[in-house]
Amino acid sequence: MMDYKQLWQSVLVEMELDVSRANFTTWFKDTRIVKEDGGTIVLSVPNAFVKEWLLTKYHSTILRSLRNIENSIHTVEYVVNKEETRRRDDKIGSIAQNSNNRELPLPEIAVNKDDNLNPRYTFENFVIGPFNELAHAAAQAIIKKPGIMYNPLFIYGSTGHGKTHLIQAIGNHIKTVSPSKKVYYMTSEQFGQDCMNALQHQKMNIFKEKYRKYDVLIVDDIQFFSDKQKYQEELFHLFNTLHDNNRQIIFSSDKHPHFITGLEERLKSRLAAGMTVDIPAPDKESRIAIITAKALQQGMVLSNEIIDYLAHTVNGNIRELEGAVNALLCQAQLKSKDITMLDVRNYIKNNVKPKKNVAVKDVVKIISDFYNIKEESIYEKTRHKEVIRPRQIIMYVLREDFNISYPSIGQKLGGRDHTTVIHSCEKVKKDIKEDQLLLEEIGQIRALLTI
Repeated sequence: MMDYKQLWQSVLVEMELDVSRANFTTWFKDTRIVKEDGGTIVLSVPNAFVKEWLLTKYHSTILRSLRNIENSIHTVEYVVNKEETRRRDDKIGSIAQNSNNRELPLPEIAVNKDDNLNPRYTFENFVIGPFNELAHAAAQAIIKKPGIMYNPLFIYGSTGHGKTHLIQAIGNHIKTVSPSKKVYYMTSEQFGQDCMNALQHQKMNIFKEKYRKYDVLIVDDIQFFSDKQKYQEELFHLFNTLHDNNRQIIFSSDKHPHFITGLEERLKSRLAAGMTVDIPAPDKESRIAIITAKALQQGMVLSNEIIDYLAHTVNGNIRELEGAVNALLCQAQLKSKDITMLDVRNYIKNNVKPKKNVAVKDVVKIISDFYNIKEESIYEKTRHKEVIRPRQIIMYVLREDFNISYPSIGQKLGGRDHTTVIHSCEKVKKDIKEDQLLLEEIGQIRALLTI
C-alpha cells in the first residue's frame, strides 16, 4: 500500500528547493494526500483559494515530482478540507454577526502579565520571505539551544518590519516547550521606568533580583537607552550576569548597535557580541505572501489581481499591509459584500501616500522595452498584434496606477478617443483574471516602474 505521508513529504522536500520560502509557507501549509485511485492522487488543501493557486501555478511541478517518485501516478486532483472550510465559515459567520451589530471584529489579545508576551505572536503565523529569512533562521537556532547559540541575538530594522513579532515568537515557543523556563519580554522604556522607580524608592536590590531570575530576557526598542547613562549601567551589569550564566538575551532596535548614538562603547560591544541581523523592508514577493496570509487568517479570499495590486501599491512595512487587509475586511463586513478592485483603489487613494509622478513617456519607454518594441509604434495608428497588447497595458497602468483620466491617456497616446482607452483598460482587467502569465508580466512592469 502506498505511504501517502511519506510520498507527500518527499514532494514537499523537492518543492521547498524550487520555490521561495515565502511561497512554500503560504501555499503548501496544511496540504496532504488523502487518497490514491487508479493513478490519481487526491490532495487535500485548506481552502478554495489555495486549491486554485496550486492548480494554476504549481500543478505541473507537483505532478512531475510525484511521477518521479511513483511513475504509476498520472494526475492530481485537489479537494478542499471540509473541516477547515467549516472552521473558516464559522469564523466568518461570527464576524458577520458582529458587523450587523456595528462592531468591528477585532481579535482578542490577552497579554500574559507574568511575562508580557502576546500569544498572537507565534512562528506559525510569521510569514517568511527573502527579506527576513536570516533573522528567522537565527530565531530557529536559538529555540533549539537557548543561551548557547547566538547569545545575544540583536535584530534591527525600521518600524513595522516584524521585529517584535519575531522576538516574541521566540519567547512564546520557549515557554511552550520548556514551561519551567522563566521568559520575560519588555520594552526598554519599561526597563527604564522600573529602574527609575527603584532609585526613587531605594529598592535597587529588588530591581536587580527581579531581572536576574529570568532564563530568557527579551528587550525591545533598545535605542531608548540613548544618552541615559544610569539605565545603560544597569543594563550592562544585568547583561553580564545573564550572559555568564548562559541565559538567553534578545534585543531589538531600529538600527545596528554601533549606530545608536549616545550608547556607551562597552554596551555597544556587548550588544553586538552575538548574532546581529537586519530585517529590511519586505520585497514584492514577500508582500504578496503577507497579504495572502493575513487575508486567509481573517477568513477572507482576495483575487490574484487585488493581491498583486495591493502588493505593488502598499510597498511600505508589514503593519501597513496588515492595516490595508483589515480595513478592506471591515468594509466587506459592514457592506456585506465581496471586496472589488474599486474598493481597493478607493482605499489606496485615501490611505496610501501617492507615488512620485511618472511621465507618460517614461511609462511608454519602460513597457515598450519590456515587450521589445519601438516606442514610436505605441503612438501610431498601427493595429499590429505585437503592438496592441503593450499599448493596452500602458493604458491600463496609466489609469490604474497613476489615476490619469481616460481622455488624457488617449490624447497623450496618439490622440485616441477616450472610449478606446476605456475598452483597452476593461479588456486588460478581464484578461488578468484568466491569464496568469499576463498578471505576472504586469507585476514585473510595476516593479520596473518603482525602481
